[in-house]
Amino acid sequence: MFLHIDCNTYFASCEVATNPELEGKPVVVANDNENGGGIILALTPEAKALGLKRGIPLFKVRNLIKLNNVVIRQVDHKKYRQISHTIMNAVRQQDIVQDFVQYSVDEFFGTLPLTDPDELRHYAKLVKDMIWDTTHIPVSCGISQSYTLAKVATHYAKHYKGYGGICVLMPENRERALGLLDIADIWGIGRQNRQKLYAIGVHTGLEFANSEEAQLQKLFSVAGLNTWRELRGIPSINLSRPAQQRSIMQSRTFAYMTDDQKKLEQSIRQFAADCASKLRAQQSVCRQVSVFLSTNRHREDLDQYRNSGSVRLPSPTADTPIIVKSAVAALEQVFRTGFLYKQAGVILSDISQEEGMQLDLFSEPEDERHRKLMRIADAINKKFGDDTVNFGK
Repeated sequence: MFLHIDCNTYFASCEVATNPELEGKPVVVANDNENGGGIILALTPEAKALGLKRGIPLFKVRNLIKLNNVVIRQVDHKKYRQISHTIMNAVRQQDIVQDFVQYSVDEFFGTLPLTDPDELRHYAKLVKDMIWDTTHIPVSCGISQSYTLAKVATHYAKHYKGYGGICVLMPENRERALGLLDIADIWGIGRQNRQKLYAIGVHTGLEFANSEEAQLQKLFSVAGLNTWRELRGIPSINLSRPAQQRSIMQSRTFAYMTDDQKKLEQSIRQFAADCASKLRAQQSVCRQVSVFLSTNRHREDLDQYRNSGSVRLPSPTADTPIIVKSAVAALEQVFRTGFLYKQAGVILSDISQEEGMQLDLFSEPEDERHRKLMRIADAINKKFGDDTVNFGK
């Protein structure tokens, strides 16, 4: 059976876990900025009880926040990635969940080689309790015949207290569970596909699962059909190796504008290193590194500037030092003094598979020692958290 683990209100839970004095208080995590802007990204149950919701701009609820002493925490992606790595390592060391993979910073999948619902619940609870004891992060668990059905089970585990945070969705209960679920709440059904299904009279997960394959083939790609099969209890999604991305981007809208080139370079270096790590994770190499900068277009009182620059690499690579050096060179192309920058990012493009990559006539194959170094660095960062190993200038 497939297991899905979803961290509850993850960003907010991370802030409470690392700041025990916030326990029981209304807390929101937001991308706050120098203008008092930004939006709410996550919030604790205590904050939700006040009527606050994810996605609300802070300026609209400033009075409510002040009146109820709501704590605002600035989003800290580095912290959240590190805690996610801790969860990954703890579950793997517990050695209960098989084929354990990270799907996103707050979601994980695996398998449990069991069929008895009581045993499945027992071992899922051991994992759930261990995550809490290790990180103080509350999680919900769903178990079923496929990844997508496991996500359906997690939906019920989250929204119905009677499950105690763990829902085991057995085959005999599949139709009832899908019949109560709108297709908007099903993993893999995006807005466009949802509208297509509404147009043919399909509104629930069960109606989708019971649709004719021939009809769906006219509307959906392979991914959509795989979701349909998964809802029918047929495992059809492979998470062991992510699909290759045609471009990889890492960017950030800064909380506070800056005209400091050194600070921008520090961010660009980290973005480039993160992109290189993602590139190696999908066993790919790139041929072009680009950097973009932008001022705050909402500040009409300030001078505006937006530009991007690129560096073409002599040969395809996934080597972090080479990619970082190229990103810094691209930054130097576009940086201009006299502007306050609000956003910056790195994009890797012209991506191909590492195996069988084509070199220029006069290019030398990448030094195997460098590749080994990258593999070691990735393994250390995977085990102990991002940024454990960094590459200097």
